[in-house]
Amino acid sequence: MENNANKYITVSYELYVDNDGKEVMMEKAPVEHPFQFISGMGITLESFEANIAKLAQGDAFDFVIPVAEAYGEIDPEHILELPKDFFVVDGKFDSERVFAGNILPMLNSDGNRLNGTVVEVKDNVVVMDFNHPFAGKDLHFVGTVTESRPATNAEIQEVINMFAGEGCGGGCDCCGGGCGSDDCGDDCGCGEHGHHHDGCGCGCHS
Repeated sequence: MENNANKYITVSYELYVDNDGKEVMMEKAPVEHPFQFISGMGITLESFEANIAKLAQGDAFDFVIPVAEAYGEIDPEHILELPKDFFVVDGKFDSERVFAGNILPMLNSDGNRLNGTVVEVKDNVVVMDFNHPFAGKDLHFVGTVTESRPATNAEIQEVINMFAGEGCGGGCDCCGGGCGSDDCGDDCGCGEHGHHHDGCGCGCHS
């Protein structure tokens, strides 16, 4: 059996999820800017890697990752009401960025980074959902493997250094964790916020 560990793989893809009974494209990695990862290093969803790593350069793919193998069901405990004081910038509530539907990068009490979606802005609190944006969704990937080859030692070391450092390369919660996890209690604070980073393909979350 072929050993697929530590391959350098790039893929172009479109990601579709169900929205009220209709599939909607939620993410796209074009051929000009493909999603790249090294297999066997825990960078991607296991099911995503299992479907991709066995393919060769030029192969097309079309598969669905069920919710249980993706980001799981929506957890009500990950939906929190945070004081509006957490979202004050220069003495004023940051209404330009804190509005329903926006995704904000934040810090918990231990300094861990996580993304939350603004559900509702009330008089004294902001309702935040720290479930993954694709929680409760099957993930339908359609695309092509644009490159697949053995990873070099330098490329593998770069990934090791990335995980040993303070940050990961993109958004999408690819650093792991999430509000309500073991690393985050109910005292999540707003360390920083802005628009959702979408430079990291959905396949990169673990």
